[in-house]
Amino acid sequence: MSLQLNTTQKIGAALLLALVAYALGAPLFKDGDSISQNLSAIMSAPGGQFWFGTDHFGRDMWLRLADALRLSLMMAALCVLTAATIGVTAGVLAATQGGWVDRLLDGVVTILLALPGLVLVLIFAAIVPGSFWMLYVAISLIQWIEYFRVSRAITQRMITSPAVQSSRLMGFGGWYLFKRHYWPAIAPQLLTLAAFGAANAILMMASLGFVYVGIQPPLAELGLMIVEHFPYYSDAPWLLVLPLSVLALMVLSCHLLGRRTQDQGEAA
Repeated sequence: MSLQLNTTQKIGAALLLALVAYALGAPLFKDGDSISQNLSAIMSAPGGQFWFGTDHFGRDMWLRLADALRLSLMMAALCVLTAATIGVTAGVLAATQGGWVDRLLDGVVTILLALPGLVLVLIFAAIVPGSFWMLYVAISLIQWIEYFRVSRAITQRMITSPAVQSSRLMGFGGWYLFKRHYWPAIAPQLLTLAAFGAANAILMMASLGFVYVGIQPPLAELGLMIVEHFPYYSDAPWLLVLPLSVLALMVLSCHLLGRRTQDQGEAA
């Protein structure tokens, strides 16, 4: 199945690729790390030795932004991959098996939907403060629900189709039915779900850092950087503008990538 992107999605993909290139390539252009402090160069303006300036501890913002961006992209990718795998698998199983399997999974989803997503993530974050992997588990636990609901609805509609019924009569098993019938119907919806899911994962991680319950210092994380730099916005405005801009560009690229035209929606 070929993936065709409209103009808006291509702009989003190009912007996202540029951010990935900066996150992976920035350390290749400068020596050092994002943690080392240089107290003789506190809040240096961008330019010269420090291309993006330094923060209130003299740490290089070029390297810190790259580390924070890399951390956010990793969180988004892991959450999307995990949530999609669990959600699609559970959704197809619920639709094809029916009975107690469907009722059980639907009950689990109902319970999770009854809890505010951010509150659930905060609970997990409180268990192991500052743990990247605990945040990943918590965000994935919330995001798989959307994939489940979409996959279940599509599969339930496909089960009664003549094509699926014909394959069943010919003796094909569940794996063939999934590859031949269910997956081609589900896959076109996944790009939109994944794009918005990635944006939500990035924002949720930044929100936790903003209230000091996410990634802890001295690691670089966009939400944490924003709240740490806020007191210095009048003396060094670039400290606040840079992480805010990177966060906004990441979310914008995901939203553009997930935007579908009316024709695409009808075709899917």
